[in-house]
Amino acid sequence: MKLLSYPILILLFVSCNNTNQSTPMEETLLPPVCKKIPKKLTIHGDTRTDNYYWLNQRENKEVIDYLNVENSYTDFALKSTKKTQDSLYKEMRNRIKEDESSVPYFVNGFFYNTKYNKGSEHPIYIRKKSLESKDEQILLDGNKMANDFDYFDIGGLEISTNNKLMAYSIDTLSRRMYDIKFKNLENGNIYPETINNTTGSMEWANDNKSIFYTQQDPTTLRSNKIYKHIIGTDPKEDVLVYEEKDETFDCYVYKTKSLKYLVIGSSSTLTDEIQLIPADKPESPPVIFQKRKRGLEYRIYHFDNKFFIQTNLNAKNFCLMECDEKATSSENWKTVIEHREEILLEYIDVFKSHLVICERNKGVLNFRVINTSSNQEHYIEFPEESYVAYTTANYQFNSTKLRLWYNSLTTPGTTLEYDMDSREKTILKEKEVLGSFNKENYISSKIWATATDGTKIPISLVYKKGLKLDGNNPLLQYAYGSYGYSMDPNFSSNRLSLLDRGFIFAIAHIRGGQEMGRIWYEDGKLLKKKNTFTDFIDCSKFLIAQGYTNSQQLYASGGSAGGLLMGAVYNMRPDLYNGLIAAVPFVDVVTTMLDDEIPLTTSEYDEWGNPNDSTYYNYMLSYSPYDNVEEKEYTNLLVTTGLHDSQVQYWEPAKWVAKLREKKTDSNLVLLKTNMSAGHGGSSGRFEYLKEIALDYAFLLMLEGQLD
Repeated sequence: MKLLSYPILILLFVSCNNTNQSTPMEETLLPPVCKKIPKKLTIHGDTRTDNYYWLNQRENKEVIDYLNVENSYTDFALKSTKKTQDSLYKEMRNRIKEDESSVPYFVNGFFYNTKYNKGSEHPIYIRKKSLESKDEQILLDGNKMANDFDYFDIGGLEISTNNKLMAYSIDTLSRRMYDIKFKNLENGNIYPETINNTTGSMEWANDNKSIFYTQQDPTTLRSNKIYKHIIGTDPKEDVLVYEEKDETFDCYVYKTKSLKYLVIGSSSTLTDEIQLIPADKPESPPVIFQKRKRGLEYRIYHFDNKFFIQTNLNAKNFCLMECDEKATSSENWKTVIEHREEILLEYIDVFKSHLVICERNKGVLNFRVINTSSNQEHYIEFPEESYVAYTTANYQFNSTKLRLWYNSLTTPGTTLEYDMDSREKTILKEKEVLGSFNKENYISSKIWATATDGTKIPISLVYKKGLKLDGNNPLLQYAYGSYGYSMDPNFSSNRLSLLDRGFIFAIAHIRGGQEMGRIWYEDGKLLKKKNTFTDFIDCSKFLIAQGYTNSQQLYASGGSAGGLLMGAVYNMRPDLYNGLIAAVPFVDVVTTMLDDEIPLTTSEYDEWGNPNDSTYYNYMLSYSPYDNVEEKEYTNLLVTTGLHDSQVQYWEPAKWVAKLREKKTDSNLVLLKTNMSAGHGGSSGRFEYLKEIALDYAFLLMLEGQLD
């Protein structure tokens, strides 16, 4: 049985003057029509009919054919943008310094960094004994390793304590299922054993032979088991150290900065539980730090003979506590930094004589440095009002130097070294943007929109200096708004291609993120999820009212859970926008959250709700983009996905597009582009992904009438 209708090539003819001849004027391609195979889905006395449920068969040739036909249609519909796509790709690539290298960092006797050779797609990982040395050891060359694969990603690498062995993980499918391999760094030999189906995360014990790793459930991809492997043995003999049986939890493993403990963590959206194994005694059974209690979140940082604990215990925005390493349950925790209503404690970093506290205040990250000997403290000063900074590669416990990564909407990524005693700041490297880029040519600012319920929503803006703010500018509005992830105002050299063409770029810091503290997250999840969508719409209306843009030149984009945002906004106010881009969008919310065999479902009940409960079912059903497609006019839409996506399955956007085509009453474009060899993150490699960005930008420029 044929399950789909292929696009039809039509020749449109126009009559020549006073003749009976016809001359082909234009050829067009009708959108694909996906055949309906009704499937009844019933729960809580409610029955939904899903006509496109059959698209969830990844191994079905008819499904693959359909996705390929959709790709062909998208290519045809965007054929006028081909020259612009090529131009965008070239200019974005030309801004990248091809023979690039990272700033070396020191760990256990070696300086490590990554570098790229000219024209190469993948990084080369190297180390050497001193910065002055010309003798460098290549640990991994991603370019050689990637030769036989359409997709290739190095998940991570870990070096044994004696510096002689390396564990590393690779993904060759783009489904985030990593294989762990081992290399002898003295002779370069690769060990014969391979550990399959892991998260890519692993950690050595201090005996230089035991390595702990996380394995995933092969169906749901939930990280649910911690194993111990002995180098040189068959992985089938690996010892199961811990199994997380609660389907709403994931587990992981790492080693404390002090190198004293292996940490086995289990986390759900709202709850944490940690167990410890002495890194010198990997055969020891794990010991619970603090038993899980629903709603209790905590992270630990070992220091000397105690632990610092970042926790929400009686502290919505988190506080800092401490305990003796021999008495770790919560009744032994003592307050170091109290909870503050207006300041979110994001994380800390521990040094021998300093504590570094990362705090978020009104959306801005601040770094508080405390001298633990003198108890004197100060905040690190930065040159811009709006910026992004975080600590990075601070592996040296006995150091007064703090490594930071800094950037803003106008400042490229910069590696800083900050002396916590002298307060001197040294720029180790500012990422070079080739070509005519000058950060002084761009303006960034923060403005505040008012939501329907009176809440003030921050919006970060960047545009080219000299742009007249008269309401006639194209503007791309971006947001995410889920999981408490804050969308900080990061720099992007690729974005310059829009800014230089007169676009304004706006980040709407809507509820569901955590920019304004924990309450910001809680007001945009579960039964308050719709605040995320209305916040975005209210920001759009504000940008129009303030003369930044108009509804004929306003565009919106978001990916993954931000793709859900796009889907909801697309249903609620399509008239506000001239086009939307939804990347790997989570749009079939109800059906996905009812299927506990789909990756991530059970672990996300505390984010979206469990639709097996009728209260959450009805609320989800009221906003789920796929379930709320209507017979009405919609604006232009580009949807992108990956066949091997492990987080948002490809069939969600495919079904959504099929249903939109069936229902919508306008002639605007609805396009689906599936990367047939990639997953959630798109193409691998340093340059290949630029083609996907070029496609997105060309779509916007086509709608703006700005094609080359």
